[in-house]
Amino acid sequence: MPLTLRDLVADPELGLVAHAGAESLDQPVTWVHTSELADPTPFLEGGELLLTTGMSLRPDGAGRFVERLVDAGVAGLGFGVGLSHRAVPDELRSAAEGAGLPLLEVPRPTPFIAISKAASRAIAADEYAGLRRTSRAQHELAQAAGSSSGVAALVRKLAGLLDAWVLLLDAGGRPLHGAPAAALNRLDRISSEVDRLRAKRGLAATGFSLDDQEVSMQALGGRARGFLVVGRGGPFATTDHHVINSAASLLTLALEQVEALAATRRRLRTGFLELMLRGEAVQDALSDLHAELPPEPFRVVVLAEAGEADDVLSRLEADKPSEPVYLAEHDGCAVGVVAGGPALDWLTARPDAAIGISEPCGVDSLAEGLRQARQAARAAGRGDTPVRFGELAGHGLLDLVPDADARAFAEALLAPVRDNDVLLRSLQTWLAHHGQWDPAAGRLGVHRHTLRNRVRKAEELLGRRLDQPGVRAELWLALQILDRPGQ
Repeated sequence: MPLTLRDLVADPELGLVAHAGAESLDQPVTWVHTSELADPTPFLEGGELLLTTGMSLRPDGAGRFVERLVDAGVAGLGFGVGLSHRAVPDELRSAAEGAGLPLLEVPRPTPFIAISKAASRAIAADEYAGLRRTSRAQHELAQAAGSSSGVAALVRKLAGLLDAWVLLLDAGGRPLHGAPAAALNRLDRISSEVDRLRAKRGLAATGFSLDDQEVSMQALGGRARGFLVVGRGGPFATTDHHVINSAASLLTLALEQVEALAATRRRLRTGFLELMLRGEAVQDALSDLHAELPPEPFRVVVLAEAGEADDVLSRLEADKPSEPVYLAEHDGCAVGVVAGGPALDWLTARPDAAIGISEPCGVDSLAEGLRQARQAARAAGRGDTPVRFGELAGHGLLDLVPDADARAFAEALLAPVRDNDVLLRSLQTWLAHHGQWDPAAGRLGVHRHTLRNRVRKAEELLGRRLDQPGVRAELWLALQILDRPGQ
């Protein structure tokens, strides 16, 4: 426990007597300082017990002297009698009482150095106790982190050590663990503070009040992999902050390990998806990876242009439903293999993606399912309703044309623009949006005039007028043929 003025008054060897501010004797004392200056405040930091014999004190200056000490935040004033003054001046006592400043009389036989030594011993003992407490807490936190429960056990241990409630949130502010369980009820009330801290980026921390609770919050890791929130009905001491910082360091390492493992699993799932698309049997390996495919028939879902695919997959994994969902990356897009029902609704509820959904398929037709989902995603707009492949008119026509003949037709028709990826993509997107300039330009992220110029250029190179429905249909079919797997 920190040293207080009450502790010093209770020491019989010092013989101190409280003359004013007795109700404030429980203030902690950070240090003892002696000064005979009329204004010692430039040399004070706050929290000190100031000792003086009043050599520079004038009766008419007592009020101003006390005012300065209160403004400087001293814990109390010790006044030595028997030297400059035979007793504590009435003016000083009255000013201290009015300001609520603890005023202690130091008897002549008690040297100031005795008070300094007593305070130093107590402060040193308190600091040593704090170090021991921090050391024990760090050891217990490390043990909890290394247990089978890992992060959850660490959160529970921190709550117990500080007699506080603790929340561990992921990078999006969603709860990972809470202790006690009722701590989760505070999530809505601190969400705005989480958003403010996330906006600061990098290593950041903040403190705020929540009703009668003092709350400490800090980001975990330079990339803010999560947030640690600790609150209780009283202030946090320095030792408490050391314990919180130790827990934050362990949690940062734990989250980094979890993220590294998750990233490795994502790469493995992506590799297995590529093998399955080539017809390789990998079901046994998937079982070892704990990433089984949903039961057949399932659907393939493509989430296009929703940011970096790895980031999209990371966010999806943090919010996965209980139903089996296979998540991987293909050609820069997040891909999900999912059964219908709630799992499909969950996966397609992404407002920042253009989403395409295949027809029901199985492992043997996974490549075709992926092609369908990609084609449907190209027809969808970001934030629009997900597009199912079955909703695309005329998709079955391609199945009636032999691959070789279809390929020859597509290559001949698109030869003038085949090597121009920008024109091809612009033309395909414009056709997917039924020739509507604004939606297609928004999908491409360009101005509609830029898209007009590109389509006009494609017209010139192709030698065909794109305002004719037949020409548009042929071009659309040719583009789909070139995008078929194996082509």
